[in-house]
Amino acid sequence: MKHLLPGKTKIGHTGTLDPLASGLLVLLIGRATRLSRYITGLDKSYTATARLGAVSDTLDADGNVTPLPDSPLPDEPALRAATRLFTGEVLQTPPMASAVKVGGERLYKLHRRGEEIERQSRPVTVHSFELLSLDARTATFTVSCGSGTYVRTLIADLAESLHTGAYLTSLRRIRVGHLTLENAVAPEDLSPETLYNHIIQTRDVVSFLPAVEVSAGDRSGVCNGRKLGLFGLSGSYRVEFGGELLAVYRDGDGAARAEVVLCAGVS
Repeated sequence: MKHLLPGKTKIGHTGTLDPLASGLLVLLIGRATRLSRYITGLDKSYTATARLGAVSDTLDADGNVTPLPDSPLPDEPALRAATRLFTGEVLQTPPMASAVKVGGERLYKLHRRGEEIERQSRPVTVHSFELLSLDARTATFTVSCGSGTYVRTLIADLAESLHTGAYLTSLRRIRVGHLTLENAVAPEDLSPETLYNHIIQTRDVVSFLPAVEVSAGDRSGVCNGRKLGLFGLSGSYRVEFGGELLAVYRDGDGAARAEVVLCAGVS
């Protein structure tokens, strides 16, 4: 993408995909890179395909796979019932082949050295977990979950609850918050001439945040990151003037303070 943009243009992602995965990757350009914190933590949706009756040391097809010939293969009703047990707030142990840091070191680096250490389980939120299809040993699911959820761990834990094993063979991210794959474009279909037709306006990127309108007199103060009077809103909110997104502010300690300023400051 950098090659399609003018030199020195800032560009950043809001959460990479595993090598096995495909689908939606949200990129931010220019001053919009400052909004990364609001996109990274949004809920996400996936389509996941798993192979039943085997396990992988990375929980996906990129790892070393071990068949479990004597393990039972669950039928469709059993799988559907089990998915309901893994919906809501569930505890997950991060896989060794992950970027989680333990003791200051990434787990995947330990995994590459053949080391395995104890990891602390943590709560994640699974909004929905549904079986789409089952064909012999191949099952396809849709998952909607909070940020930080490992779908491959979800699949492995599901299989273990049914006294068998499973590993992820494909994963496709289809939604990040209000941004969807169907409105995305493949990188190979972009050129310097067509790129700008697909850029989402900054205001629309954080449209899920509540908005307040300021006066023309307050605009320059906002663009310089000055404090404003309290707006009485909880959490982060957009500060706009005439439909233009100026900044993201938050109430606190008797004043509204800028978290991110997007407009250029003036003296």
